[in-house]
Amino acid sequence: MARRRFMHRMGFWLKASLLAGVTPPSHAWSQAAHDAPGTRLHYRPLNGRSLRRIAAKKEHHGTGRFINPMAISRPGRFRQLLSWKLLHENPYKAYLKHQPFRTISVDWEAIQGHRGLSVTFLKHAGLFIKDGETAFLIDPVFSEISWFIKDFTPIENIEALPPPDHVLITHGHYDHLDTPSLSRLHPATPIVTPLGYGSLLEDLGMKNHHQMDWFDVFSTKKREIHLLPCNHWTMRNPFQGPNRSLWGSYLLRTAEGATLYISGDTAYFDGFRQLGSEHAIDLAIFNLGAYEPRWFMASSHASPDEVVRAFLELGAKKLMIVHWGTFRLGDEPVHFPPRALRKALEKAGALEKLVDLPHGKTCFLS
Repeated sequence: MARRRFMHRMGFWLKASLLAGVTPPSHAWSQAAHDAPGTRLHYRPLNGRSLRRIAAKKEHHGTGRFINPMAISRPGRFRQLLSWKLLHENPYKAYLKHQPFRTISVDWEAIQGHRGLSVTFLKHAGLFIKDGETAFLIDPVFSEISWFIKDFTPIENIEALPPPDHVLITHGHYDHLDTPSLSRLHPATPIVTPLGYGSLLEDLGMKNHHQMDWFDVFSTKKREIHLLPCNHWTMRNPFQGPNRSLWGSYLLRTAEGATLYISGDTAYFDGFRQLGSEHAIDLAIFNLGAYEPRWFMASSHASPDEVVRAFLELGAKKLMIVHWGTFRLGDEPVHFPPRALRKALEKAGALEKLVDLPHGKTCFLS
């Protein structure tokens, strides 16, 4: 019975980790660079290498799967998952009972009536961006992603969501590419993804999709969508293994004139200065959440200090965060990331750059 309970519990946490995207590839799966002896970095430094050159030479393309050129291979990840879930005591345990539950109602009428550029934080990493008469939906998750992961921010009027003109998916982890949410959209809705998601979308009956490699540009009606590199990975089927599809960040040049950067899930790496040198970014939207414990999460998700560092290196004018408040996927309580970010921004003397946007609320940029 004890063995059965153990196996059931481990199956539970393996499913949770797969849904949350928190178990990075092992040494055998990553096909990444060898560890640099003596280093404590959780990423492979570029050391002057050009991200554009890496992409042009297809260094992130492997045999049957993609490779993260910024990753350091880390063997024993399943063993570390066991240690985290079975032996690790959550230092935030006392705060978990104070996690706020909020039912969200979006003012769709105000968004529809606004003629300029607006950004609405839906839930988790989901965004609704209205650029004039064109609407972009990013990583939509309309409800829970699993019965065993609580949804702290249900949206009560999601059925009133205006039909998006484009849906952008950053990567395939289940909390970003949610097939039940996509299935609620019209099957002709244009979907933009990194490489490798065509068959999944076809299975959903969504045939109007455009797949992009790093630094590809998709242009539509005076707007540009750029797919940029980031330090992450993806997986949907543990039997097939990770990185069968690509992942990335987006840069959106709007018709209204502003340029938005959408990080998607990313760990910190030393390439943000390169990305910022090519683009004048008005608003950087970073994912911040599922970052504790650092010994396990650092290679997948940036911490508050690292988000501030990446933002400053990117050179963007304003900073906003998503990927918090909805699902607790790491040790930290769902409401802690904004608090920690404010402290990190204050320490960096950059608090005035924060766009503090709660779930379901809209920032009207122009």
